[in-house]
Amino acid sequence: MTGRVVLVVGASSGIGLATAVAFASRADDVVLVSRSGEALDAAEKACRAVGTAAVDVIAVDIGDPGGAGRIVAHVLERHGRIDVVVHSATTMAYGTVEELPAEVFTSVVDTAIHGTLHLAQAVLPVLRRQHRGVFVGVNSLLGSVTVPRMGAYTAAKWGQRALLRTLQQENRDEPGVHVCVVSPGSVNTPVYYQAANYTGRAMRPPVPVLSPRRVALTILHLADRPRRHVSVPVGPGNPVIVAAFRCVPRLYDRLVGPLFRLAGLTRTPVEPTSGNVFEPCAALERTHGRWPVKR
Repeated sequence: MTGRVVLVVGASSGIGLATAVAFASRADDVVLVSRSGEALDAAEKACRAVGTAAVDVIAVDIGDPGGAGRIVAHVLERHGRIDVVVHSATTMAYGTVEELPAEVFTSVVDTAIHGTLHLAQAVLPVLRRQHRGVFVGVNSLLGSVTVPRMGAYTAAKWGQRALLRTLQQENRDEPGVHVCVVSPGSVNTPVYYQAANYTGRAMRPPVPVLSPRRVALTILHLADRPRRHVSVPVGPGNPVIVAAFRCVPRLYDRLVGPLFRLAGLTRTPVEPTSGNVFEPCAALERTHGRWPVKR
């Protein structure tokens, strides 16, 4: 399918940017949303470079309760309809629950849960009036398991996943409207060094690390052939990790801490930082991070 109107929230970096470029390469009209206007300029150029002519950019923080309404109004005024919505905006924080400043923890959770809420409340009525449309929420493997020192992010993603599953149930009465969930594992994006960090050590994504384009292609496939009743995993180890968390919790709890320290922590010391939790870091926003990937 081509020629659709696609709204991508969190489009200036990582999975969101890879997804925007993938839709643009198929001659879809793309609307790019991020809180970083500077980074959106680069995202717009990347989308135009692959061939699409219609690219709109909107610098809005999806955490703003009124922001989603302004976004949807702009898209409808410009295009008259919305065919696909991709919500990939997220922030991340490392540190134990005791270490993290309460405002950092709260902001990470707000971006995932309240950001999804604001966008869904603004856009789903439009899709229902149209009797068609796809809403894709980018969740995470950590929406199904927990990991030490990632309590803010896991709380955010568990809550977001619950909200998305509820939206799937509440929109069963409209056969043409689909709410889909994508749950990637480790992805080679800048989020790991943009994150708030109170561990004293720089972070890295645990292997195997996937390309953002692999997640983007999964999202494109869902836009073409929606699956409304499941969360689609992206990553070879995800089902095994989730099964261990659910079926052998004692073993999982014994191993997850040491494995996280081995796979996620580097030896590079860092000072405590709130990262991009409160303000975007435009200079660090791009599609890929610094790590080798599994295609």
